[in-house]
Amino acid sequence: MRVTLDWLGVATFRLTIGNLVVFLDAYLDRVPAAPPVGLTTADIARADYVLVGHSHFDHLWGAERIAARTGAIVIGSHETVRLLHDVDRIPERQLIAVAGGEPIELPDGIRVRVLPSLHSCIWATMGGADEACLGDLGVAHQERVARVTQAMDLLHGGALGADVAAHMAASDRHPRGEGGSFAYLLETPAGSIFWKDTSGHWTSVLRELRPDVALLAAMGRGNVNGDPVQGTLAQFIMGLFVEIADLQGYPKQASGLRRLIPWRYSGRASTPFSMHARTLPQCSLGSTRLRDASDRANRSHA
Repeated sequence: MRVTLDWLGVATFRLTIGNLVVFLDAYLDRVPAAPPVGLTTADIARADYVLVGHSHFDHLWGAERIAARTGAIVIGSHETVRLLHDVDRIPERQLIAVAGGEPIELPDGIRVRVLPSLHSCIWATMGGADEACLGDLGVAHQERVARVTQAMDLLHGGALGADVAAHMAASDRHPRGEGGSFAYLLETPAGSIFWKDTSGHWTSVLRELRPDVALLAAMGRGNVNGDPVQGTLAQFIMGLFVEIADLQGYPKQASGLRRLIPWRYSGRASTPFSMHARTLPQCSLGSTRLRDASDRANRSHA
């Protein structure tokens, strides 16, 4: 079974498993200043499923157009489903609401396991990948919400420019919080792929996983069991690897993890919702090929 994975910017991937096309998040249409990824929602002619990690605009926006154009079924939180149905008029038959823990059968012997997860601590102090961030422990939920609301108000109000404000007006569905965060484990005849679209997790959930490939968000302040990580983003990612690869107390050969693929959002103010363009490494998952769609598009235009 041939499996291909295209990275389409931010946390969005297109996973093709044999004849099945699954989008992981749907945020392709971004601010004009963001680097192109070689594909827009208007270009998508085929999709069977869309898995949505959480309801923020830079993950959910685009799912409604993909679903409307292709008839794809969208899997996401009850808040994601509510927004797609009530705001975007996607019919119920194309929506599957989940709360975490559900096994979902897809065609061709593919199963999706929905796993409870956590959003990164966007309300806490953040730094670069190698910059240690400390503190912000014990901050009450109400204060966290107030800080996030203030940050979103800045985006809507034009603090990052008129283009960003216009983009927010079009893309933000104003979910309640982030709508609930999920990670997904896709089990295929060729192997398993773990994907999560934000830097947070429950360690008890990760310890039960043994994926072949892990796609991990690497951005902002990591969230471990509800509290901001005390240290650097790099240390947070290494901690993820230790949990998923089962390296605590076991020989390295015991791990089934073939490839860990972190990705990082751009920190440049001119492209606030983009990622650093780079080529993803090739990876073998049966006959899997991993590729960066933006790099492919840039080569084709050269």
